[in-house]
Amino acid sequence: MGPERINQPTEAGLRELRRSCIMHVDMDAFFVSVELRTRPQLRGKPVIVGYPADRSVVLSASYEARAFGVKSAMPMAIAARMCPQAVIIEPRHKLYYEVSARIMGIFESITDLVEPLSVDEAFLDVGGAVRRLGPPREIGELIRRRVASELGITASVGIAASKFVAKIASTRCKPDGLLVIGPEETVPYLQSLPVGALWGVGTKTAEILARMGIRTVADVAATPLPTLKKVLGTTGEHVHRLSWGIDPRPVTPVRLEKSIGAEETFAVDTGDDAILHRELLRLSHRTAERLRSSGMVARTVALKVRYADFSTITRSRTVQTPVDTAQLIYEVALQLLDALGDRTMTVRLVGIRAEQLEDAARTSLQLSFDRRDDNWRAAEQALDRVSRKFGNKSVLPARLLDSGNGPG
Repeated sequence: MGPERINQPTEAGLRELRRSCIMHVDMDAFFVSVELRTRPQLRGKPVIVGYPADRSVVLSASYEARAFGVKSAMPMAIAARMCPQAVIIEPRHKLYYEVSARIMGIFESITDLVEPLSVDEAFLDVGGAVRRLGPPREIGELIRRRVASELGITASVGIAASKFVAKIASTRCKPDGLLVIGPEETVPYLQSLPVGALWGVGTKTAEILARMGIRTVADVAATPLPTLKKVLGTTGEHVHRLSWGIDPRPVTPVRLEKSIGAEETFAVDTGDDAILHRELLRLSHRTAERLRSSGMVARTVALKVRYADFSTITRSRTVQTPVDTAQLIYEVALQLLDALGDRTMTVRLVGIRAEQLEDAARTSLQLSFDRRDDNWRAAEQALDRVSRKFGNKSVLPARLLDSGNGPG
């Protein structure tokens, strides 16, 4: 979709428009919205994306499910009790990352200043685009139209003079909305909100402030800074500045992920090496697929193990040549697992991360002198093509076909 042209603003008008040029764009119930594109019969119904097992957590919930109290990161067992009528959909992570790449592509067609926060949200500085595309509000509406028409999902857009206020605005206009908070409106708007709206004020901090009679952002703004610092330490100065809308941080473009990985919690704690090995193979395939779809290779493979008592250890190994295949990642993960020695405690969670990422196009893919490595890469790239055409579970390694006692 090409850029939409508007009447050219004057230089004075441009300066004024650029005073509120920071956007926070956030998809609405992202995983659920992506799934509903092919399940339109579920629109308007409570839907949860997550694995249907007690030890798993909610990854995304429709607004209809949220009305029952269901939230992201909530244990599935609790969500099921709160909303037993919800339809549960198992996640398709590869699909979500593919849609995420297209979202970021839309953002980057608007401005070079894009700071991704997660797969479905980002800050944008559109100050350099107002001459070409119009006022920030029109740019925000353009982004929302493109996300809806090109991806079939909805986005909420907050626009302000700072990142903090833009994030507040997008939160307040959800779902499927747009809110502009101009410079003159910033302080009155912020100070009308409850104190929990400030970054850095969680439940514990809010309780401390409430005991001081501070319940709104206006109360924070009216409290002497030395008093806040005495009670909250360095956080006191932070929240005091935010209460007056002071947030000078620029939008900082982030081009490459620092790491790519996956982890799973078992439905039942296990000490069975066969189960652990099979889950590591599954996670290696998931991680390798994401590496290849991102055009990345990794020089370090990390293993994460969480035991039944919630103690967690991580181990990593840097390989001689960068990797992007499941088999090579899996081999390193097994070496790291074996290096842990005797394990007297059962395992609750395992995870794999690919770190020290590099652009595959700029990295020599003479990854090894062993022809088997090239064979694995060719085979897995073929699996990628089949999965894109027929779905994630069309072709799997034989060891992964039987779900057995897999993760929750």
